[in-house]
Amino acid sequence: MVSSNPARGMRDFLPADVRKREYVIGIIKEVYESYGFEPLETPAVENLETLTGKYGEEGNQLIYKILKRGEKLDESLEAGDGRRELADLALRYDLTVPLARVVANTKNELPKFFKRYQIQPVWRADRPAKGRYREFYQCDVDSIGSSSMVVEGELISAVSEVLKRLGFKDFTVRLNHRAVLTDILDTAGVPSELHGEALVAIDKLDKIGAEGVAKELSDRGIAEAASKMLLDIFEETRQIIGEGKDVNRTIVSNLINIVNNEVLTELGQILKFAEKCPLEIDPSLARGLSYYTGAIMEVNVPDLAGSLAGGGRYDGLIGMFGKEQIPACGFSLGLERILVVMDERGMFPPEIAESTAADVMVTIWSEETIGESLKLANEIRNTGLRVTL
Repeated sequence: MVSSNPARGMRDFLPADVRKREYVIGIIKEVYESYGFEPLETPAVENLETLTGKYGEEGNQLIYKILKRGEKLDESLEAGDGRRELADLALRYDLTVPLARVVANTKNELPKFFKRYQIQPVWRADRPAKGRYREFYQCDVDSIGSSSMVVEGELISAVSEVLKRLGFKDFTVRLNHRAVLTDILDTAGVPSELHGEALVAIDKLDKIGAEGVAKELSDRGIAEAASKMLLDIFEETRQIIGEGKDVNRTIVSNLINIVNNEVLTELGQILKFAEKCPLEIDPSLARGLSYYTGAIMEVNVPDLAGSLAGGGRYDGLIGMFGKEQIPACGFSLGLERILVVMDERGMFPPEIAESTAADVMVTIWSEETIGESLKLANEIRNTGLRVTL
């Protein structure tokens, strides 16, 4: 017997689920558009070379590759020496890299300063867990063409407004900068050629804890002394955050002797431009994607392991698809995790959580009255009510 279950990590959405998803997406669209962002869509399938090399070592392993077809696959199989790739296409891993490709490909058709939002599914061959699936929706908002920190401030404000409109009151926007991490790694004595390896491990600090990160740093070739100094710096930060008193000012003061003043100025500007948002500087925030070049952000709530949203500046990504380097920054809301938390907390309005398919039911008493029932149903529909037979 053929299994009726969906593939692992994939889901079916029943009517009640779809209503909740549409409710959340509707609010996200409304807020994004109120900030002047325009909609964009890209194909589910991209050329494999478009995606590879953009997400770091671990990200590349999660890309869903699509086998070549027909004669091209036969030729690759016949080569048999590993020189020919069996795949040439892949399912979209995120919405940022396809956006960079679109901008590079159509920059003459787009405004110099382009603000877009995109709400579409992406696919990753990840291990399924609570709020984490192999097919899931991202709700991205990006600004292309400006290096001003006003961009970061606006993106943080837009995402914060979405969450407030949905009913979240206890979220925190964690803020860091790739240059902060670089300077901390240099101070700790991590060789520059191992910075990428160290960032992969640091990004797991919330998931596996300090001991787990220390082991992974060691496995990746980072000396014990450097690892200890790194984790000591991050632990001091966590203690400051835990005390909850003048957190950002205290953390910046601690970083003055480690981090470039220009970078601290940028972080200060973001705090100013998004001053009404619950922002918290966290030097341990790494974000795993390798294309980030500047500020990085993440949204967390107390009862979810993982983030509701994440993003950052990626000034070098668009240049990978063309000669011109174009500054860019984006933020992405994770629809699935938002839905998980809202369900567990009972945050959906009653009219969404308990909605029915129709307002009125018209009965059919006999075959002779079918025509009259259909006519009555249409008349009621014309008044704006939902009618079922």
